[in-house]
Amino acid sequence: MLDQKTIEIVKSTVPVLEQHGEAITTKFYQLMFGNHPELLNIFNHANQKQGRQQRALASAVYAAAAYIDNLEAILPVVKQIAHKHRSLGIKPEHYPIVGKHLLLAIKDVLGDAATDEIIDAWAKAYGVIADAFIGVEAEMYAEAKNQKGGWEDFRRFIVDKKIAESDVITSFYLKPVDHKPIADFRPGQYISIKLEIEGEKFTHIRQYSLSDAPGKDYYRISVKREAGMLNPDGKVSNYLHDSVEEGEILQISAPAGDFVLDTNKETPVVLLSGGVGLTPMMSMLKTVVDVQPERKVTFIHAAQNGNVHALRDEVEELAQLENVTSYFFYDSPTEEDRENNRFDVEGYVTREWLEEKVPVGEADFYFCGPVPFMKAINGFLLDLEVNEDCIHFEFFGPKAALV
Repeated sequence: MLDQKTIEIVKSTVPVLEQHGEAITTKFYQLMFGNHPELLNIFNHANQKQGRQQRALASAVYAAAAYIDNLEAILPVVKQIAHKHRSLGIKPEHYPIVGKHLLLAIKDVLGDAATDEIIDAWAKAYGVIADAFIGVEAEMYAEAKNQKGGWEDFRRFIVDKKIAESDVITSFYLKPVDHKPIADFRPGQYISIKLEIEGEKFTHIRQYSLSDAPGKDYYRISVKREAGMLNPDGKVSNYLHDSVEEGEILQISAPAGDFVLDTNKETPVVLLSGGVGLTPMMSMLKTVVDVQPERKVTFIHAAQNGNVHALRDEVEELAQLENVTSYFFYDSPTEEDRENNRFDVEGYVTREWLEEKVPVGEADFYFCGPVPFMKAINGFLLDLEVNEDCIHFEFFGPKAALV
């Protein structure tokens, strides 16, 4: 427990963190990776390069300072980050390294304003925050290992099938090399894949949503090829598309993530996706069909056109069921799309369309896709006065703000 004086000092730094948080976290990563380059085997290089990780950490540090006297209030955020940490292999021994360099970064950015008293208070506060993460993550590691078909850290899987789903998205069906059972998962969760790419100094770890229903003897991920080989995201997705073939072995962590379909509810569910954001929605859709065949589900997907629209046939087949309705939005349909009636609406999802077509006041909404798409959907739902408890969304990468 922290003494009252320490709590007051840490909370007094909240305005400073709000102003200088991103500068502090940027310096933090520079210092930490400079002294511990081996940690680049764990952290996502693309998120570092794009500044997303720095912004996400700044937000987390700000929240921790603001709620240092009531960390229970930010437990959902702690659990969300802990899921990522468990899937990446973050361990207790990493926390002292992080703490040391976070304090160095605070001192470096704030200069004389970071008095010994402030640094000492933050050192104590970081210890409490780190213990909270370590405790939550220990439970997650134990759960991942001890569940039926579970395992610790990374396990070898073979690419059983590789199927091109569109011009830009390819599915990989993954089965365990040891032929033993695999862990179940909740629809919406992801797995981490650890890749050693020839010519790369460090390993790359990426999370990919599971795009099929639970209960199979395989995991399926559906990966979008990111443009360009110069950025880290492009390196990984292009490597999977171009170099990983059927029969290849991949290292995979057990399923993780807190963006999951609530199958205890029977309310209508609306699944909205943009681009490759449809992957967790496919798992949710198939799960509703499998285990809640009476539950009404509306599947709405936005894509540029039919050439990049993956898994359409699977959705169309399920849409024949009485409880499933689907809509496809294309903003740049091809002539072939028009001739074959491949889409329902030309353009983008709008607030007015949602109000007209979906049970706004009754449903739970789940959405995923590019950040502009998610900001738009979130804004529409709030405008339509959907209860925030019924709004659920997933970011691919570090959490960002939607408002």
